[in-house]
Amino acid sequence: MCILGKDKIVKLIEEFRIIYPYDYHLLDGDGYVLTVKEETTLNYLEHQNLISYEIIFTPSNLVAHLTAKSKFGRMGLSFLNAAKVHSGFIGRLALEIVNLNNDRSPITIKRGDPFMHIEFITREGKPSPYMGPYQFQYLNEEEKQMYIPILRKAFPNYEELAEKWFSSKPPIAPYTT
Repeated sequence: MCILGKDKIVKLIEEFRIIYPYDYHLLDGDGYVLTVKEETTLNYLEHQNLISYEIIFTPSNLVAHLTAKSKFGRMGLSFLNAAKVHSGFIGRLALEIVNLNNDRSPITIKRGDPFMHIEFITREGKPSPYMGPYQFQYLNEEEKQMYIPILRKAFPNYEELAEKWFSSKPPIAPYTT
C-alpha cells in the first residue's frame, strides 16, 4: 500500500475522473483538498452533514482516507464520521461535523471553502467494489450517467454490478441542481 502523489492523482483524474470537477491548485502533493458544496452555519453543539462539492470515484485498486483541515479544528469543529472511502464508491461525500468551539459561537463554512484532505491509497487483492446504500450519494441522474462509461472501463463485470447498484434505493434524497 502507498499514498498516491500528485502526478498519479492527475493521471487518474484524466483516466477515471476520480475527482470531478477538480482544481489543479487544490492538489496538495499527496492528496486533494475537497471543498464545500453549500454555505453552512453551525451553532454551538449543532451537528450537520456538509456535502463535498466534488464527486469522488475510487477505482477498484484504491481506497481513500479523509483528514480534516486543521484550520477548522482550531476553530472548534469536530469531525464525526469515519474517514474511509471504499473502493468502487462514487458520490459526493457527507462530512459529519459538530460545533464545539470554546466561545460557544456560530461557525460558518462558506461555499467553496477548502475543507478536507482526501488521500488515495492503493489496495491489493481481488476487486470488491462498494455495494452499499450510499453508492451515487448526492448525485443527480445526469451525473450518474456521466460515470457509466467510466464504470464500464473500470469494472469488467459492470453489467452484474449495475444490476445491484441501480436497483437499490438511495437512503437519502439525491442532490439535485
